Amino acid sequence: MKTVFITGASSGIGFACAEIFAREKYNLLLASRRVDRLHAMANDLQDKYGVKIHAVGLDVKDNALVEKAWNELPDAWKEVDVLINNAGLSQGLDPIHEGDIADWDRMIDTNVKGVLYITRIVAPIMKERGSGHIINVGSIAGKEVYPNGNVYCATKHAVDALTKAMRIDLLPYNIKVTSVDPGAVETEFSIVRFKGDAERARKVYEGFTPLTAEDVAEAIWFTASRPAHVNVNDLLLMPTAQASGTLFYKNSKS
Repeated sequence: MKTVFITGASSGIGFACAEIFAREKYNLLLASRRVDRLHAMANDLQDKYGVKIHAVGLDVKDNALVEKAWNELPDAWKEVDVLINNAGLSQGLDPIHEGDIADWDRMIDTNVKGVLYITRIVAPIMKERGSGHIINVGSIAGKEVYPNGNVYCATKHAVDALTKAMRIDLLPYNIKVTSVDPGAVETEFSIVRFKGDAERARKVYEGFTPLTAEDVAEAIWFTASRPAHVNVNDLLLMPTAQASGTLFYKNSKS
């Protein structure tokens, strides 16, 4: 039975990925900062699908904690077949001259360094085995830049570049590398961006039907379930009502 390692697994896209991979009989190594929620979902998925699950409380932006958590894992759980670098966030929506430097640091540390820290511990295992699949959850913000998105867009452009670089560096070792890049997805993303302002977050999705976490997770599963000789390099998915990073057809509800 294969093992998938999912970061940011306690909600949103990470949670939806855990559900789908459990359904497909993968063992789950799940990491998130919210340990209580993580353990509750692990128990539910284990009861529902009968797979093995190991939950780890982890903040990916802290490399010392990442290394400590990895070193404390039982050896069997280190044999990761699929890594989903899903943990990420946005903070604020300010023009560059008014940005909060603490927000910038949190986005850079989580979205860029977190991907690097997790990949650095998992990729050597895949290299030694001669197989594996790394799936980075990017964004339309890694393809385009939108007003006041400055640093968040920069971090997702970095993920896009890192994905391409990983694919080149890991090519000799039979390791697939994929980027899955969604447009507007209604999860806790906007609530986190607006620091708990649920009403402001709700307005982001007014007038059109956004993607769901399950939509993105199904796309991720599609990339992971291709035959051994097939790699999906880059998968960009959008709501029907979204044509670009900034252009929406609202009041369409489609």
